[in-house]
Amino acid sequence: MVNFDERQPTSEVVEQKQLIAKRVPPGDRWALSGESDKVYASLTETLEAYFQKTKFNAAFYLDPIGSALYAVDRVEIEIEPEPIKTFDFYGDSY
Repeated sequence: MVNFDERQPTSEVVEQKQLIAKRVPPGDRWALSGESDKVYASLTETLEAYFQKTKFNAAFYLDPIGSALYAVDRVEIEIEPEPIKTFDFYGDSY
């Protein structure tokens, strides 16, 4: 007998992006969100400053078209299983 409940995943990993910096033209200069007075000379310096400020050590996403840098946090969410359909002798569900 096949147990179909085991085939359905019970959780899903979702990535949530949080804006942490915007590029300040010209060149490769960046400003952290909430710190418009401090401009960093490179992307590496910006990542280091963000790490020192928050201790966030995970993935980052660079949007070159939007001139934005995001911190990516992976969150696991639970998936509710679909209720099992039951039928009577004549095929009507109840």
